[in-house]
Amino acid sequence: MNVFRRFLPTKFGFKTSKKSCYAPGICSIHSSPDCVVEVHSPEQEVIIALGSNVGNRLNNFDEALHLMKQSGIQITRHACLYETAPAYVTDQPQFLNSAVRGVTKLGPHELLRALKKIEKDMGRTNGIRYGPRPIDLDILFYGKFKIHSEILDVPHERIWERPFVVAPLIDLLGSDIDNDTVASWHSFSKHSSDFFELWEKLGGESLVGRNGMKRVLPVGNHLQDWSLKTSLMGILNLTPDSFSDGGKYISVEAAVSQVRLMLSEGADMIDFGAQSTRPNASKISVEEELDRLIPVIEAVTKIPEAEGKLLSVDTFYSEVASEAVKKGVHLVNDVSGGRLDSSMYSVVAALRVPYIAMHMRGDPSSMQNPENLQYNDVCKDVAFELYERLKEAELAGIPAWRLIIDPGIGFSKNTEHNLDILTGLTTIRAEIARRSLAFSHAPLLIGPSRKRFLGDVCARPAADKRDPATVAAVTTGVLNGANVVRVHNVQYNADALRLCDALLERKLR
Repeated sequence: MNVFRRFLPTKFGFKTSKKSCYAPGICSIHSSPDCVVEVHSPEQEVIIALGSNVGNRLNNFDEALHLMKQSGIQITRHACLYETAPAYVTDQPQFLNSAVRGVTKLGPHELLRALKKIEKDMGRTNGIRYGPRPIDLDILFYGKFKIHSEILDVPHERIWERPFVVAPLIDLLGSDIDNDTVASWHSFSKHSSDFFELWEKLGGESLVGRNGMKRVLPVGNHLQDWSLKTSLMGILNLTPDSFSDGGKYISVEAAVSQVRLMLSEGADMIDFGAQSTRPNASKISVEEELDRLIPVIEAVTKIPEAEGKLLSVDTFYSEVASEAVKKGVHLVNDVSGGRLDSSMYSVVAALRVPYIAMHMRGDPSSMQNPENLQYNDVCKDVAFELYERLKEAELAGIPAWRLIIDPGIGFSKNTEHNLDILTGLTTIRAEIARRSLAFSHAPLLIGPSRKRFLGDVCARPAADKRDPATVAAVTTGVLNGANVVRVHNVQYNADALRLCDALLERKLR
């Protein structure tokens, strides 16, 4: 029997009466002309849609989320960001659309008033219907209830015909039903048994990237569509002891020269690392890491070749991340996934930059200990542990639309684990999707470059002799769904990515 059909309205704890009842903490919701549903719960789970096409759309979203929290809405999940062509009134700029899921003690009409006040405070005026607006906030769902009044209809009767609403709505769910409130939302779908079926009838994932609808991630001054091509991240180690090229780029001049070379060979971004994370590496202080890092970032941001390219900082210290972003870095790449600095999530949330969360157990000095190499199923276990870290990051204020995931090849993994991950990236996405479809759509980064497992397989003990094996590993990863690859040898891998992208494009035809 379909799981959604097991949840009938009579099981949702509704109390109905033909007479309205008003008391502290009780909100009256008209579900029919002669029936009032009384909500006694002090807190309700809600979904709110966001749209903007005037001014800085992303800043509008950030400001709206801030004001929503101040108004008594605790945000627990964020959908992805979608840039979409305008509907109904087409002679206007493109919209940015998303949605959030949260909990509130506000009654439905109190919630509506709070959202309308936010819209007004952010400059929305009574213009033409469906016309341009700095922010548009709509209640999609309120608890388990259908609401009909003179000023509020929940769910909105036109949700079902709007892909730009259904796509972010789907993102806020998992392919598994996590509670009976979510089951009730599925049961409200007018045209099918659940939202997943409705989404497929509208076109599903085939709509994304077509018909004026793109899933984007904000980075730098751009909204990046990671599906257009595989991105290439060049590694710049500013350490004396990295496993592959330690000591080669510790001077500013040598570092800048290497950045110029990688950019000329096709790198889309550069990842600066000033602390070694090789197995058994010892931590250095924040101060020492900054001393190595900041002069190089300052020099690189001044070279013309870096114009329009993305810069990333590879660090597990929140203070280093903050200083690097202030100097012009666009992304934070944390090998610990927030485990080695309790302030990392809150700092990155305030910085409003993309965050790469990598899977690792322990720290670089302990990650290869036997207890950290125990998995029942490495892909499923890594997916679950990554999901837990992403959820913590999101609750700390980093929206799903700013998250990038890295399964951590070579970190707390043996050779067999690394091979399983390269061929099991679709499994990792599917396992994450069980709990959050938004997280499962996040760009996926892999970093197999010159790792020890390649040497084990190919009998290449010297790290700098593993570039051909790296190309093979990168190719495998990209054809299995990776969006970003992190490598030492940019030239070889740039050619591999061009071929992979050409193959994937033909497969979609």
